[in-house]
Amino acid sequence: MVTTEVKAPRSGFATFLLFLCALAFVTAALVRLLGIDGTRYMIATTSLTPYITVVGLLIGLFALMRRRWVIGLTMTLVGIVLVANVAPRAFSDARPNGVGQQVRLMTSNLLVGIADAEFVVQEVKRRDIDVLAMQELTPDMVRDLDRAGLNQVLPNRVFIAEPGGSGSGLASRYPLQQRTLTPPGSLQQAGAMVDLPGRDIEVVSVHPLPPVVTAGPEAWQRELAGLPAPDSTGALRVLAGDFNATLDHVGLTRLINKGYVDAADQVGKGLIHTWPSNSGFWPPPVTIDHVLVDSKIIVDTVDVFDVPGSDHRAVVTQFVVPRL
Repeated sequence: MVTTEVKAPRSGFATFLLFLCALAFVTAALVRLLGIDGTRYMIATTSLTPYITVVGLLIGLFALMRRRWVIGLTMTLVGIVLVANVAPRAFSDARPNGVGQQVRLMTSNLLVGIADAEFVVQEVKRRDIDVLAMQELTPDMVRDLDRAGLNQVLPNRVFIAEPGGSGSGLASRYPLQQRTLTPPGSLQQAGAMVDLPGRDIEVVSVHPLPPVVTAGPEAWQRELAGLPAPDSTGALRVLAGDFNATLDHVGLTRLINKGYVDAADQVGKGLIHTWPSNSGFWPPPVTIDHVLVDSKIIVDTVDVFDVPGSDHRAVVTQFVVPRL
């Protein structure tokens, strides 16, 4: 007696759903890989690239298990390409031992001046911070910080304190000379020369306008492009703050390619999220606060931690400024 195996018919609806997933995944991947900023919705999607990568790979593997070969192979191969771009952030790069002046820099977005000033000053003291970059610095926050003792540990300052979220500031244990290092923008971005023992550095407290505002991303693109490139003939530069951009956004990668290094990426902490600090499932946490250092500077450590009252986590970087 001859029997024949009857294969279960494939579900056309399941195939259609997988096709839609593949189309959405490949579109998002192309936006990221081709460096397309596009609309504010495309920019928001690009910031989710690490999540999209994992989800796309899982759906691709599921499609292969269901023998949807074209869909599965397409999603898996595209996912592997994205992994090659994202995964290195979780691994530290080889770097030489630095010889020069050690600096500890902290950057913190103070959420329109309602962050816990006493906690900020406590961390400055505990971590022996040399330079503090602040975004969304208000006049009231300046008073709260000084009341908590910031002026005693970091007496030198370049503050552009304003109501709301447009203020900015730098405080340092070393002398500061104010510098205009960025063109006028929607938000203040304080800049200064830090007079270190040995070789000086220039620091900018970075804060471009968010790209997801209803007016569109043009201001964000312009202000990212206006951040200063490394100065090959003068002081070494450090850009620290709330970039409103992840390492998947082309505006930030272009800036880094001019001669900067992302400190967290350098030490294998480039996937640690910085906003929002206390996030559940929505919005998904992303990494938009960065410290970029001139590629001649050697990064030792990076730490990221919550600041009570702020929706951003603070970033502390220890690096070595080479001697002349």
